[in-house]
Amino acid sequence: MAPQNSTPLLDQIKFPADLRKLDASQLQQVADELRAETISAVSTTGGHLGAGLGVVELTVALHYVFNTPRDIVIWDVGHQAYPHKILTGRRERIRTLRTGGGLSGFTKRAESEYDPFGAAHAATSISAALGFAVARDKRGDDNSVIAVIGDGSISAGMAYEAMNNAAESTKRLIVILNDNDMSIAPPVGGMSSYLGRLASSKTYRRIRKTAKSVAEHLPAPIHDVGKKVEEYARTLVTGGTFFEELGFHYLGPFDGHDLDTLRLILNNAKEYDDRPVLIHVVTKKGKGYAPAENAADKYHGVTKFNVVTGEQAKGGSSAPSYTKVFAQALVRQAEKDERIVAVTAAMPSGTGLDIFGKQFPGRTFDVGIAEQHAVTFAAGLAADGMKPFAAIYSTFLQRGYDQVVHDVAIQKLPVRFAMDRAGLVGADGPTHAGSFDVGFMGALPGMVLMAAADGNELSRMVATAAAIDDRPSAFRYPRGDADGALGADADIPLEIGKGRILREGTSVALLNFGARMIEANKAADKLAAMGLSTTLADARFAKPLDEDLIRRLAREHEVLLTIEEGAEGGFGAFVLHFLARDGQLDRGVKIRTLTLPDIFQDQDKPEAMYAAAGLDADAIANAALLALGRGVNEARA
Repeated sequence: MAPQNSTPLLDQIKFPADLRKLDASQLQQVADELRAETISAVSTTGGHLGAGLGVVELTVALHYVFNTPRDIVIWDVGHQAYPHKILTGRRERIRTLRTGGGLSGFTKRAESEYDPFGAAHAATSISAALGFAVARDKRGDDNSVIAVIGDGSISAGMAYEAMNNAAESTKRLIVILNDNDMSIAPPVGGMSSYLGRLASSKTYRRIRKTAKSVAEHLPAPIHDVGKKVEEYARTLVTGGTFFEELGFHYLGPFDGHDLDTLRLILNNAKEYDDRPVLIHVVTKKGKGYAPAENAADKYHGVTKFNVVTGEQAKGGSSAPSYTKVFAQALVRQAEKDERIVAVTAAMPSGTGLDIFGKQFPGRTFDVGIAEQHAVTFAAGLAADGMKPFAAIYSTFLQRGYDQVVHDVAIQKLPVRFAMDRAGLVGADGPTHAGSFDVGFMGALPGMVLMAAADGNELSRMVATAAAIDDRPSAFRYPRGDADGALGADADIPLEIGKGRILREGTSVALLNFGARMIEANKAADKLAAMGLSTTLADARFAKPLDEDLIRRLAREHEVLLTIEEGAEGGFGAFVLHFLARDGQLDRGVKIRTLTLPDIFQDQDKPEAMYAAAGLDADAIANAALLALGRGVNEARA
């Protein structure tokens, strides 16, 4: 660590223009202070920590070398952008990260001109940057465009699609590959740094340009051989042959924590104007904070924590999460059926498949950030007699939807989709909310679509999916603690397309689909206290619908409310379609569909988000009263 001036430098920086006024010798002090500020902020808010700590020096170098925001910097995923936010006018608000009305945990266009492209899903940065670069070229501008992408994200197919297109679309684009999967030992780091500086220097480029010019005047066979020799001689020592073949200049690998090297390389990269450049930097996730460096996950995502000890705050609930209930239920089913296998797309711990993997390592497949491949891989497994469970967050399954339609549903293959994080997800905000799966999965012919009202129901739905051998199925469940304990029937499959009635009434019917059941039950209590006899039913299935149950509820009640943690066009729409076809709407029943609002809700505490969405107990009771023509204040009374 470089010696520091006693005067804090970060206090002098509100925007990158202030950073660029400093001498290059002061940058390490800025980086050290920026790292400390990031740790302090995340300790009070929770969030993504390890990734941001790994790119502190890179962040400083980018904003020092490039004239942001005129020069465009796009962070892939955006969860590593907390240091970037601190340097770009948002330091005073950094302790509002991931809170209601506060800063997003990802890059967000509406938040700052320094966030030119919003992101939270992996592998989008190069495509977006290419769009910016081509738009720049069409305008005749000369600003730089930089995409920063991690070694995990670059494994996704979309990144290669973009790189394949880049060389044909623009001559000026910089891609920075942030490789944090390894550390650089000093000898290797020093040599690679030397080779990298040499390869990016004006001298090297002049020699290379001259050599190519000479080669072009040679006979064709010699020219071709000479070109290959030149390319392979350049890239064999650095591993960049693949990127060179895609049409990029490959530079690196470099120590991503060496500010002097980063500054020189980025300055040189700005001058490349014959084809795109890929700069390979090696960083250490969690860099500079011992608890993060020593943790298995490098403190990728953390709750509030003690800065001195690194100890994270523990939740007050002892209930298992829905994710854990799913994983344990899948283990129990797999113990009985050796054909059951599990597939995840780079989220083994997030989906609970790390639990399954410990029990059945040979039956667990992590395919990386590749949801499209995960779905079709599972389809292939199913086509040859296996029983694949594809555990994918609802929001990430959107990335593989064409494969769900084309490779699974059309062929009626029994792939089982476990859709975690269904509904709202609190601090992660709209990019991670599972809002749309009921609509897009329920639209597919032959799909069996379920939603768990509690932990026991989720366990039964795992058993149900395991038993379905003739068509695809999917079940959704939220983030957070599972309600209720497992019962004696936890591993008994449900009857396909059959719901259940939990309490009988005569005036109002609440038909719940999914994990709003506790709030729906509270609403039934409120209505009952006002003398409104209320039926509470659990649909269990959005497809196939329990038509007999829905027909009965519509006939026997004055008001029928459907309740779901999903967008418009989901379960409530399916119910309305059925009732219209069945002629029940002519009988005069008052039907209201309670869904998530037709907006992208910003991050907040989940309970606040559901209240704003009109899906808490008060809102449900009020909706019933309004349908009956009574004042909304009656529920509050």
